[in-house]
Amino acid sequence: MLAPAVQIDEVIYGPVAKGDIPAILRDFLASAAQPPHSPHPRGTATPPAGEIRLCTCSSCLAAQSGELLARLQARLRDGSLRARLREVGCTGASHQAPLLEIETPQGRFRYGRVRPRDLDAILASHFRDHPPPGRRLREAACALLDRLVDAVPPEPPVRFPASIRDQPDAGFWTCQSRLATEHAGALDPLDIGQYRSHGGFAAYRACLDAAAPEPRRDAVLGTLAEAGLRGRGGAGFPTASKWRDVRGQAARGSLRPFVVCNGDEGDPGAFMDRMLLESFPLRVIEGLAIAAWCVGAAEGFFFIRHEYPVAVARIREAIRRCEEQGLLSAAPPGLDTPAGGPPFLRVVEGAGAFVCGEETALLAAIEGRRGIPRRRPPYPSEAGLHGRPTLINNVETLALVPWILTHGAAAFRALGTPESPGTKTFALAGRIARGGLIEVPMGLSLNDIVFQAGGGIADGHAFKAVQVGGPSGGCIPASLGSAPVDYEALAAAGAMMGSGGLVVLDDRDCMVDMARYFLQFTQRESCGHCTPCRIGTRRMLQILDRLCEGRARPDDLRELGTLAATVAAGSQCGLGRTAPNPVLTAMRYFPGEFQAHLGGVCPALKCRALIRYTVTEACIGCTRCAQQCPVEAIPFTPHARASIDPERCTRCDGCRQVCPAHAIVVTSPGGERARSVSGV
Repeated sequence: MLAPAVQIDEVIYGPVAKGDIPAILRDFLASAAQPPHSPHPRGTATPPAGEIRLCTCSSCLAAQSGELLARLQARLRDGSLRARLREVGCTGASHQAPLLEIETPQGRFRYGRVRPRDLDAILASHFRDHPPPGRRLREAACALLDRLVDAVPPEPPVRFPASIRDQPDAGFWTCQSRLATEHAGALDPLDIGQYRSHGGFAAYRACLDAAAPEPRRDAVLGTLAEAGLRGRGGAGFPTASKWRDVRGQAARGSLRPFVVCNGDEGDPGAFMDRMLLESFPLRVIEGLAIAAWCVGAAEGFFFIRHEYPVAVARIREAIRRCEEQGLLSAAPPGLDTPAGGPPFLRVVEGAGAFVCGEETALLAAIEGRRGIPRRRPPYPSEAGLHGRPTLINNVETLALVPWILTHGAAAFRALGTPESPGTKTFALAGRIARGGLIEVPMGLSLNDIVFQAGGGIADGHAFKAVQVGGPSGGCIPASLGSAPVDYEALAAAGAMMGSGGLVVLDDRDCMVDMARYFLQFTQRESCGHCTPCRIGTRRMLQILDRLCEGRARPDDLRELGTLAATVAAGSQCGLGRTAPNPVLTAMRYFPGEFQAHLGGVCPALKCRALIRYTVTEACIGCTRCAQQCPVEAIPFTPHARASIDPERCTRCDGCRQVCPAHAIVVTSPGGERARSVSGV
């Protein structure tokens, strides 16, 4: 035991007696006056004492990492900090944004939710401050005088390094397998040298330098087929089959194909593509360049929505740097440009239409036309962009290609399930303790994702369901939490993988209202080209509005099911055909909630038209609720029990949140459930 102990900066002294204090102070001042030992000759620069890594993705930038970066750069310029500073890609821990990591000889330390006011204290705990030479000399002189005054040199106390740090959020990291997000939080997203030092562009160079290109192309396709890579953006079509189709079409015709990276991520709560484009732009570029080489394309496009400015800027800068190093062509290809060389890549910004995530609508947008899906066949692999064979892959799919070609198909198949090998990135959002982006093996259960990676439900509430796949996906109940998350299991449950958005719901969420939310999104984003989607989703939404507003009709549920089947069967594109999925799965797994809404009851106390606010006898007459009410539905009656006028009340929940006595409860007419806990 060291108790009692004293810590000064990074040094711990102990056990300490009362008479040891002068000796401790002298020892610390003497050690501080000594310059750190350096093997470098006098006059050379002192090597950095460690490395500081700061994430600068959109999530961290929104949480002030830009200000942290400016302060760190200022400290480096004035010489008060001797360390390497590296801007790195995202680790996925959005719940800890902004994330700062420090690596020194004593270990690696991670700090989350760092604010500018915290920075000096964090740096002081790892790096010795470097004061001006004059102050250092004065401190050394004072220490020398103290030693001369003492007749007997004091025995130095025992010193211990203060290097103990906690490791929060361990479950968030331990369940993950990093393939598409390999080296997350360690590399500068735009540093080609760093990327190459970790194996980057090795697979691409092997393709470009192949003495026999055609056998090499066959080998690449064979490796992807053996690995079982499936598209990570929707239904999971085999990637090797899609590449073979485009290559075959190009070989049979005289038109050179195009390659396109689909970065138009429009699902609510999804941010996988954004993070990959911002944090791993070189990896995605390498995947698209390999795809172009394999199918014989000389030109490719990144289609990224305008709402992702950081992703757009980083992809453009990464392309420019790759052009400077000869990894990409800097000029558009001509008619006489030979196939098999570095492709010419460019970025096209989307206008934010959800429907442009559909392949044919995306191609129309690149051509400068309105993004409306068209009938298939012909498929894009046959007649796509400008009528040429076109290969379209999702961001994550392309990010996995270099890893598979570098590590082999067997290493990829070692993860996941036989039918769904490898890993999948998911965006954890909703009622989750640890939101962020994770990459886990296929086949991991929903419970493992929610409770291990996500840390369980926030505020101690009960896990109710997961909405997976966005507007095209479905609601999976907690009772199926042990089911594996892969293409086949989700399809059997009535949902689909989609791009990987995963919204966690708890007992505070109404499944009817949730179905209405996603249908509102789909109906608003419908291109309106086909009647089943344009009119069918509107009629479905009208029924859900009636259920949530207390105007339900007896045959509403039957009509809702009929309309859902019609929309799914008759819509022209995949987005319309899958639009009813959130409604159908909610009706399938939570029929009781839909029946309750027919009777004007919302069991989750979520639908405003079906709930009432009342004041119990616990009221202390403080009038806080009356002061908070924006519509004066609560009379100002000091020292008397408050009352709420239900006709004027807008159900804003402000009164319940400010009530210090928890005297305001929420009920649904005919229901027995009530809430009185503040913050619920």
